Parts: sequence; structure tokens; C-alpha cells
Amino acid sequence: MNPITDIAQWLTSLQDRLCCALEQADGGARFHEDAWTRSEGGGGRTRVLRDGAVFEQGGVNFSEVSGDRLPSSASSGRPELAGAGFRAMGVSLVLHPRNPYVPTTHMNVRYFQAIRDGAVVAWWFGGGFDLTPFYPFDEDILHWHRTAHAACVGFGAQRYAAHKQWCDEYFFLKHRQETRGVGGLFFDDLHAEGFDACFAYTRAVGEAFLPAYLPIVERRRQMPWGEREREFQLYRRGRYVEFNLVFDRGTLFGLQSGGRTESILMSLPPRVRFEYGYQPVEGSAEARLRDYLCARDWLGELSEVGAQPDRQ
Repeated sequence: MNPITDIAQWLTSLQDRLCCALEQADGGARFHEDAWTRSEGGGGRTRVLRDGAVFEQGGVNFSEVSGDRLPSSASSGRPELAGAGFRAMGVSLVLHPRNPYVPTTHMNVRYFQAIRDGAVVAWWFGGGFDLTPFYPFDEDILHWHRTAHAACVGFGAQRYAAHKQWCDEYFFLKHRQETRGVGGLFFDDLHAEGFDACFAYTRAVGEAFLPAYLPIVERRRQMPWGEREREFQLYRRGRYVEFNLVFDRGTLFGLQSGGRTESILMSLPPRVRFEYGYQPVEGSAEARLRDYLCARDWLGELSEVGAQPDRQ
């Protein structure tokens, strides 16, 4: 079997299954697909859902691109790869729900090859998923991290702790001194254990996303909300924009590699607001979010939450 073919087949199958499950969860809206190509090599299929009952906007993208020079966002810290060609493929998902009580979420799984003189000189996998609630519920966070932990079982006793920490550190807005949300898993440059083991772990992470996220959607989708919650959601979406445009390596890679701009920026929310010097009222549900925007041992702290559903 051809490893590239195996990866591409799994990624496109994953995209199909994600879109089908999310359409069912939304209950009405459908994904629109744009197939695209790039002159340097490769292309993809971008799928976007808009104005759904649950999802105000969501995107599930597959891309497979190649080029003569690996972008700096992918070769940072590896000077031996500077100037090498590349081949990259992956699936990236971002969901912006309408109800402020349903968290925003992101998932990505990807594979890279660095190529010089027609030979593969390096390869690696990367990916992960993270959760960005505006009104956090302990029950949801515990479920999210338990599912993440289960995905890591069989891949080393320290896998969850290491990739949970990596997620906390990566999705951190340095200029705000806060995490983007409550974390999950993140990994990159995964290759040391060999192709089969690294591919198996990447599949485990990709397949864990729906079991991690959809139960949260079902618990929160019918919660009533009003203008106050909507305005706070739009304000906090601004942090998502800040991270994606300033720090996100996937966004930088896409733009640096000449990818399709609309597909790259589909991760941005459809509506957002910025407010100078905003401070939530002390003791309010909005102020409570501050306690969740930092690295915490969610499994350890929330181990008893299962008996206390909906605790905020």
C-alpha cells in the first residue's frame, strides 16, 4: 500500500463523516462544497455550512498541496529543511455555533513531507482539537477531556498529559495572558515512533472529535439566551480572531504556501465585535469565564462533576 494514498483516503473519509454528522446535529443546514486547485500543485475541497439551526457557520476543509519550498511556518526550528520542497495534506474544522452556550471548537489532523532532490528527507504528523466556551460548564469540560484522554490510551502513559500541556501552551494569547479556551490536545512533528504508530495516533485523535463534541452540543443547543449572551459571545469571538491572525501556524502556512485564501480564513467567525476596555461585571456569568482561561488539571479538578450536571 502507498502511505500517501492511505492517508489521503482516511482524510477524505473523515471529512465526509464529519460533515454528515454535523448536518444531522444541526438538523437542517447543509455544507456547500468548493473544489479548488492551485497552480503550484494540489488543491482541496472546502465545505462550509451557514445559517444553520445550531451552527451559525462551520467549515470542514480537506487540502493536499505541494510546492518547491517549505514555508517558514512549517520549517521553523528545523534549519536543515530550509529550501526543501514539501507535500502536505490535512483536514481542518472550525465550528461557530449560534447559541452562546454551545462552545466554539476546532480540530485539525495533518501530514507533512519535506522533499529534496526527489527524495523524502523528513515526514511528520500533527493535529489536535480544542474547545472554546463562552459560558463554561464543568460537566462539558470533563467530558471533553475524558474523551481526549481516552484517545491517547495505548500511545504511552504520558501522551495525554504531554499533548494536553502542548495544547495549553500553543493556544495561548500572549498579549492577553489567557488561553483561547479550555484546551484539549495538540501535537506536531510526530515521527519518532515510526509511521504506523504515528498514523494510528493521528487517526485516534481525528476519530475522537465527534464523540467529544456532539454530546456537548446536545446538552446546550436548547438553552435560552438573549442579547446579553449574544453580545458577550461576539466580543469573545474577537479573541478567536486575534489568535488565528497573529499566532496560528496553520493560517500562516496556508497563506505562505499560496493556498486558497477563502478556505484558509473560513476559520474566522461570521460576526464579531470589539469593545475598548471591556470589563465584565464582577460576580457575573461573564466574569466567571476568567477562571477557565488558564492551564488547569481538568481531569483532576473536575473528577466529581459527573454527579453534578450543568454546574457553572
